Amino acid sequence: MEENKQKSIHDILPLDLIHIILLRIPVKHLGRLRCVSKLWHSLISDPDFAESHLHLSLAPTHACIYRKVSTKSYLVHVEEVFNGDNYQVKEVSFPFKKQPPSKFRVMGSCRGFVLLHQEPHFFVVWNPLTGFSKRVSYSWLNILHRSKGRYFYFPGNAILYGFGYDATQDDYLVVVAWKDSNCQLLDCLSLRTNSWINLDAALPKRFGFCLWESEGLFLNGSIHWLPYSLKHYSEGLLIFDLKERSFSKMSLPEQLIMGGPATFVILGGCLALYFQDYVEGNTHIWVMKQYRVHSSWTLYVIPCLEFEPLCLSNGCDIIALDSILARPLKFAKYNIRGELLQHFTCPAHLPHDIYKYGSYHVYTESLLLLPSDNKHKDKKNNVI
Repeated sequence: MEENKQKSIHDILPLDLIHIILLRIPVKHLGRLRCVSKLWHSLISDPDFAESHLHLSLAPTHACIYRKVSTKSYLVHVEEVFNGDNYQVKEVSFPFKKQPPSKFRVMGSCRGFVLLHQEPHFFVVWNPLTGFSKRVSYSWLNILHRSKGRYFYFPGNAILYGFGYDATQDDYLVVVAWKDSNCQLLDCLSLRTNSWINLDAALPKRFGFCLWESEGLFLNGSIHWLPYSLKHYSEGLLIFDLKERSFSKMSLPEQLIMGGPATFVILGGCLALYFQDYVEGNTHIWVMKQYRVHSSWTLYVIPCLEFEPLCLSNGCDIIALDSILARPLKFAKYNIRGELLQHFTCPAHLPHDIYKYGSYHVYTESLLLLPSDNKHKDKKNNVI
């Protein structure tokens, strides 16, 4: 009599279906699922799977890193804070072998990578989920030979900068615009080749870089900058296409009426800006629901003044920092009709002064590796 054997999941479901299911699972769970079998480990560790998961996952995982002046940092998965006791607020270490240097900054994020800058001339590309990090040492010599000055200090001398990805070259780029005497200059650092590329030819004549905020946001293959002040909002958003190496502009909503400057964010994969209406006690959020379609700018009004949007949950609910000037730190979730759905106060073990005396950065997690490191996908985490 043949013995009954317990069937494995591979006997029940075809591999193609397992692959499709895994692509829909939130990325934060995939690390544990690697341990199910050698087959699953191989599948989830494949760079092509990581790329597909970034685009096909039904529930992108948004993480928020809070950095205190003391260099202590904490990570919160934003959506989890509303899941009862399932949330975690954990202390994280930046990818430095020794205590993090005091003079380093978070410069932006792209596709799950956080870009750090360490003085005097180091970039650190870090994937907090996988633990992978890579230090990129750069030289300003090729920039300075075009300069009449004797030094270039980043980011202080940068008028504009941004971190993005060129899919056509499979390369991550740091774009820097700066001014030397009366000349405006544009360069980008390729992280694949660790070399600078002169992009001065992409500059339109009589181009006023100073009209836009310094830090740009990456979306849909381009880096975007918001006008610096209210009087320049008629200039619209400034866009640099990383594939075409060209600039363009995009108009802001005509109905935009503000009493102060706006903040530029990405919400649900869409460009958005928000500002506080101190007369009505509301926060106004404008979202471009279809990329580069001007008529798709949509206004949402949240009946809360101290409100900083972090991300969208379930594709429509807005999660934000609430009462940011008060202690303790609070999160709030509103729907797009401005109705409060949930409220959460940070736990006792998270220092209450973490926002007031520090900074935060929100990014979307991924399993991606840097292109030049795909062949080393099983090597141990790098530490700098």
